[in-house]
Amino acid sequence: MKFETLIHGKLIKRYKRFLADIILDDGETITAHVPNSGAMTSCIEENCDVWVTFHDDPKRKLKYTLELTKINENLICTNTGVANKIAIEAITNGTIKELQGYSSLKPEQKYGQNSRIDILLENENQKCYVEIKSVSLRIDNSLAFPDAVTSRGTKHLKELEEMVKLGHRAVMLYIIQRDDDLPFRLACEIDKKYCETFKEVAKNGVEVLVYQSAINLDEIFVKKASNLSSF
Repeated sequence: MKFETLIHGKLIKRYKRFLADIILDDGETITAHVPNSGAMTSCIEENCDVWVTFHDDPKRKLKYTLELTKINENLICTNTGVANKIAIEAITNGTIKELQGYSSLKPEQKYGQNSRIDILLENENQKCYVEIKSVSLRIDNSLAFPDAVTSRGTKHLKELEEMVKLGHRAVMLYIIQRDDDLPFRLACEIDKKYCETFKEVAKNGVEVLVYQSAINLDEIFVKKASNLSSF
């Protein structure tokens, strides 16, 4: 996925989860939308390098969107909505080999209990439900999910398990949106219930895929498969 024109600045502060004050290189101070509901631990800090996009849409209250940060020489895509876009690209171009062989790909399809599955893959013989999570948390020498307690994430795991019980294929896909080349694990110390539910649904047939993305100031794309370390 190609980025729109990125504008560099320095973070002043993030607040109210979805707002960030930033000073741009030209000296202008702006408030940007932060498309990330998580804690953003390890991927944002005061005075870090950031990149935003500008959107001149009269319907938008905030004209800027935070896209990237840089911590200790590592680029991090903090826009969680990007994960779905690059996952679809990677399925379409064959990078995610485990999700090939389907005749249709439909994003954001209703299923479960008032939920939407990120991707529904279908062919004549099978439906495959794919839930996507964006990974940006680093803990010591590993990357991890989640970065905050996520009852919604736990619900999604259980709904994937229900699809397996109904005879369908269900896949939990973690997209790492930072360029640290480190092993991935579950952050059980942050959300014990999510971890326990993950173990249960994985045992009951929900498949788990982890993919690493490559990031530069022009684009972000899914690069290669990664491994889930022990949990």
